[in-house]
Amino acid sequence: MAQIIDGKAIAADIRREVAAEAAALASAHNIVPGLAVVIVGSRKDSQTYVNMKRKACAEVGIRSIDLDLPEDISELALVAEVHRLNADPAVHGILVQLPLPKHINEEKILSEISIEKDVDGFHPLNIGKLAMKGRQPLFLPCTPKIKGDWIKPGAAVIDVGTNSVDDPTRKSGYRLVGDVDFAEVSKVAGYLTPVPGGVGPMTVAMLLKNTVDGAKWGIVE
Repeated sequence: MAQIIDGKAIAADIRREVAAEAAALASAHNIVPGLAVVIVGSRKDSQTYVNMKRKACAEVGIRSIDLDLPEDISELALVAEVHRLNADPAVHGILVQLPLPKHINEEKILSEISIEKDVDGFHPLNIGKLAMKGRQPLFLPCTPKIKGDWIKPGAAVIDVGTNSVDDPTRKSGYRLVGDVDFAEVSKVAGYLTPVPGGVGPMTVAMLLKNTVDGAKWGIVE
């Protein structure tokens, strides 16, 4: 059986470090790291992650700037909102929750985020530098469909999928699952991340870390 990688425990350590750094910034420089979280529409899985990120910000001393936009917002209007956040000095990181509605070009929106505020690491320049030898992106992406017979025995399987499935036994009416057939893959893999409790907590923790790092830029010690 696969050894389950406890994303929650690792993420908890990172959050404690981020909280200490945020407190030091506020005390020494009167800077409160600010993260703008943009969500378009009302997908259940997206809402779950956005709420998780906003709660996490509050827990570590990061100011969450919430922007909930309608499903039918135009691409032009969304670009304008991104530009507004780019120009706001109180915003040190911008996260646009994916996926976006089909009428909006995701690549276009992500490329409009200032590279200095691209804490998700999805800007084409950050992705390009990540892929090039000897280049250092400003931010690394925060997130590190498999069946049991698709993988080699002993492989490390990182499930980054998030899907909502109906579950009448839950108060919410649904539960979250990954892309991996957990029961089947756990019999073959050497290491496996669960959903929830694996990549999700780590993604949020590294998002917080990137936001604090963004707030540090320009500070002269």
